[in-house]
Amino acid sequence: MEPEDNHRSWAERSGEFSPEYYAQIGSNEVSDTLASVFEYYADEDAEILEIGCSSGRHLAHLLDDGYENLTGIDINDESFDVMAEQYPRLAATGTFHTGAIEDVLPEFPDDAFDVVYSVETLQHIHPENTWVFEELIRVTSDILITAENEGNSPQRGRSGAEVSYVHDDFPLYHRNWKQVFTDLGLAQLVCEPGNRDTVRVFRVL
Repeated sequence: MEPEDNHRSWAERSGEFSPEYYAQIGSNEVSDTLASVFEYYADEDAEILEIGCSSGRHLAHLLDDGYENLTGIDINDESFDVMAEQYPRLAATGTFHTGAIEDVLPEFPDDAFDVVYSVETLQHIHPENTWVFEELIRVTSDILITAENEGNSPQRGRSGAEVSYVHDDFPLYHRNWKQVFTDLGLAQLVCEPGNRDTVRVFRVL
């Protein structure tokens, strides 16, 4: 799959894995883990960015915990219509950008956010666009969090391959996230495997 096709599949997605799909699921164990990480590592006035925020279920969870300086990026503009219906307080108070993160991140200044995090989004970045990982670090002043599928589920995982396809639909690129970000100069502080995803917390040195 070419990068443009990959972007298009997420920008136009409906049904399973769409913004409406995730809004119906709501917060989950990853939301709870993120909240615990934020409680330990972030002040309530921290500037926070979610990469691939969809309809905002994780951001809404943080808002309920008292974090108010919330920004999100998502490629599917339906995300923010669903957010307005499901999480109206978040939609009214947060700052949101529609577009591919490869296009939006370069618009932010250096160290624009205290905390940047991604939940099952970086795993879909095409190999031609891995330069965007350096952009993530550039806009992060302190903490970067990844919550990506690392083969935790017995039905999914690397199986010795660099990429797999979910329901023969879209690619999931398997990467060693500790190596990716420590090779780029970050220090890993936390590694917390869950039922589906592994949450890793990195600090910008």
